[in-house]
Amino acid sequence: MTRRAGGTRRRLLEREAELAAVDEALDELTGFRTDDLDPPERPRGALLAFAGLAGLGKTTLLNEVRRRAAAKGCTVLSARGGEQEQQVAFHVARQLIQPQLAGTTSEAALRMQLGSWYAIVGPALGLCTADAGAPPDPQGLRDGLDWVLTHLAVRRAPLVLVLDDAHWADPESLSWLAAYAPRAEELPMLLVVAYRPDELPDHAQQFRAITERAGQRPIDLAPLTASAVGRLVRDRLGAHADDAFCRECWAVTAGNPFEAVELTAKVGDRGIEPVEAGAHLLRDLAAAVKGSGLVSRLERLGTSTVRFAWAGAVLGTEIQPSLAAAVAGLGSEAAADAADRLRDARILTGSDTLEFVHPLIATAVYRAIPDAVRVALHGLAAWAVVDAGLGSTAAARHLMEAHPDGDPWVVQQLRRAAGETLRAGAPDAARRFLARALREPPAFDDRAAVLYELGCASLLTEPATTVNHLRAALEEPITDLALRQAVVYRLSQVLAHSDRLGEACDTLARETRRSTDPRTRLRMQSEKFMWDAFRADEPDSPARSRRLARLADRLSGTDLTERYIIGLRAWDATLRAEPASVALHHAERALKGGLSWAVEDRGFEVPVLVALAFLYADRPGRAEELFAAGTAEFERQGWRGAHLSFAYTLLAYIRYRRGRLAEAEDVVRDGLRLAERVGPRSPAAWYAVGTLIEVLLARGRTDEAITVAQDHGFGEPFPAAVTFPDSQSVYGELLLARGRTKEAAVELAAVGRRLDPRGMRNPAWCPWQLHLALAEAHDAPERARTIALDAVQRARRYATASGIGQALRVAAEVSDGSERTALLREAVTCLERSPAAYELARALVGLGAHLRRTGHPKEAAEHLYRGLEAAGQCDADGLADTARDELSAAGLRPRRLRALETDALTTRERTAALLTVKGADAAAVAAALHLDETAVIKLLSAVYRKVGTDEAGLAAALGEDTEEATVGGRGR
Repeated sequence: MTRRAGGTRRRLLEREAELAAVDEALDELTGFRTDDLDPPERPRGALLAFAGLAGLGKTTLLNEVRRRAAAKGCTVLSARGGEQEQQVAFHVARQLIQPQLAGTTSEAALRMQLGSWYAIVGPALGLCTADAGAPPDPQGLRDGLDWVLTHLAVRRAPLVLVLDDAHWADPESLSWLAAYAPRAEELPMLLVVAYRPDELPDHAQQFRAITERAGQRPIDLAPLTASAVGRLVRDRLGAHADDAFCRECWAVTAGNPFEAVELTAKVGDRGIEPVEAGAHLLRDLAAAVKGSGLVSRLERLGTSTVRFAWAGAVLGTEIQPSLAAAVAGLGSEAAADAADRLRDARILTGSDTLEFVHPLIATAVYRAIPDAVRVALHGLAAWAVVDAGLGSTAAARHLMEAHPDGDPWVVQQLRRAAGETLRAGAPDAARRFLARALREPPAFDDRAAVLYELGCASLLTEPATTVNHLRAALEEPITDLALRQAVVYRLSQVLAHSDRLGEACDTLARETRRSTDPRTRLRMQSEKFMWDAFRADEPDSPARSRRLARLADRLSGTDLTERYIIGLRAWDATLRAEPASVALHHAERALKGGLSWAVEDRGFEVPVLVALAFLYADRPGRAEELFAAGTAEFERQGWRGAHLSFAYTLLAYIRYRRGRLAEAEDVVRDGLRLAERVGPRSPAAWYAVGTLIEVLLARGRTDEAITVAQDHGFGEPFPAAVTFPDSQSVYGELLLARGRTKEAAVELAAVGRRLDPRGMRNPAWCPWQLHLALAEAHDAPERARTIALDAVQRARRYATASGIGQALRVAAEVSDGSERTALLREAVTCLERSPAAYELARALVGLGAHLRRTGHPKEAAEHLYRGLEAAGQCDADGLADTARDELSAAGLRPRRLRALETDALTTRERTAALLTVKGADAAAVAAALHLDETAVIKLLSAVYRKVGTDEAGLAAALGEDTEEATVGGRGR
């Protein structure tokens, strides 16, 4: 990009402290040390912020930063916010990144360099046009930009990123950079920003926070002292400038470097001697540098020159002379003459591309344009930009400033710009363009389409506003039936995602009755069936299930709508505890012909439900395959907000059901992190928090589960939508784990009253009965036993080994004597045939403990040893502790844990753990055995969790067949 500074390098006065900070940051970035005694350090990145009022020399300082960075061999990325470009999405991001990628390689090479991010970030950076289809969500785009900038920082290190006039940066770029800035310290990157603190917009709060988070940052630029202004005057006007003249220069400019430089230039132009006798002229000359004085000086240059300057001010930064001429209505020669006069007057600089010498001048010129003329010039600029082939998006910012006039061309350009901007991942900018198009206003026949597009643009950021726009669209006389259907589908979707499922279903029901086309009616039925499946307050669920079953049995799955209905039938069979074979049959039918997770005009809910049908039917491997494919679709599409959060969370739930608890915890925390970026108490957050609580309880970390629930407000009111796992049921389970059995019973009984009338009676899906039985066991043992045995019967009807085994295990816990023994033995037998490793571990430990107490020590020991090993493999630390306590009570100690062998510990790793257990220093052990110290410490922590801290038990668990090595023999 072009620079405001001319070809000569300006002298920086009284900026020694600022330049010292720059030098220190560059030294740290490049790894340079002035003290030879200091050991070399890894290069460190940083954030450096300079704040100051207009004219205090921020741009000159940043020019020096660029020069010094380049002299040290750094790659420099530069950008500048523009007062007139604030509404152009990713204007700053394009300046920073586009020059590094565009024009230096072929499209094929660029695709290879960016990989799967090409189609996501390419449109935002102006590297390619957006593909048709659903746009990336803003978070997905920001993740892509993060990847690109990180990639540049690593490949072209050390990297210096310089942003001038950050207060005028577009919201999309500024929010991205503010979120990314803390990562600069972890990379070989120096991020340097300059801004006017008094002009930061409301949307820049995150940016303000990151610039103020570190000790002395931001660095405030102070006005120059009288001494510094005197040196500046003498440098430019000669050493004979006397003290009185210099002091008056300082007084009339208040030490502002820009004004002082411009003032000395005016003094030179006028031929005024820099002595006390001419000091009285300085105040009038200073007034001509800015504001009304500058405008008067511009007007003296002639009408054509004024029009050209006005056109330039309207166009903003990086002014193309031909465009300015077109907007000003000047021929090429007249435009060239005007540009020369403006350069001579120190208003414009540059040749092939023009810009104002300083933003203060640009602002003064722009604000001096009469209102009516300014509006007209923006209109002319929009036409000129489109005629020049720069596209509707470039024209849209000018049309935003024009007065509404019912012009169809304006509406057309704004709609095109909104479409391009939305597909580039900037829905807020698209919404602004469409809101302006609506005020134009559009032609009567186009109003519904504009409202629909506006609703789509507001979907992710303002769902309530989206509902209003889409309902307004339905009130219009829509002649295009496809448009009306699209409005209905989108409206029902946003209502459902806003926890207004009843309204979503009512909307679809009304439109189904209105429609006469059979395929349209079928599609609307499928959408209503889907939202009914998630609706906790559905009025007649059994009747809906019967209709769904009859319809699905008649369909062959020829198109996506039919496959959706068949998939919903599979899920309905799962909820109602029909035999799992029925659910699997319909799930396989739904998948024939394809069931994409990322179709633009459909949700991802049905593909997710089909995958979960496999999970509950003891086919978790198949479920994981489907989730892996769906997650890949989300990531390719750039959907990295709620969509990816759901995918991660439910994948974690699958791992939890399989007994891979540590993996489940890691994945669900990723899902929760993504959900928190979407917003608190969102549907994605409910899913993630509920799953994380279940995992933590399974791992025996009840206190941590309580903290998670409190931190995220997990409790009443619960969402109106059905969640997986059911939120209220998880809450009841948490109360049960805390020993608050009466409160747990109340919550769990409420779950039953909510689900049972709807026919949702599968304990494999929602084990509320099992938890309720445990909650009732102390105060009402017979009722608890009846509830548990009813759950067993429901599980037998569904006929999965894991579901039956879990129900039998809980029924045993609320039974006594021989019945308990029989139930536990059957539970173990069932669970041994299932993929539910954690449930098997619980059943084994339960059976072993029961047999120990009933006088069968030998058989008890074998089950307890198996349970301990299984608990260790699942990372169920609390259950492993219980097993060890039971073994200890039986007078036994844990065997060497085969779980450690299963984790593929090498002999060297076992040696490291054993030596550390026996008191050796972890760092010395790591060095002696050529292992990473962090890995040794993590390994030791894992061993402690699995075995405990007793040295004898640890040694037995690790085994004595370790590599014959001592730390002392290799240099203690």
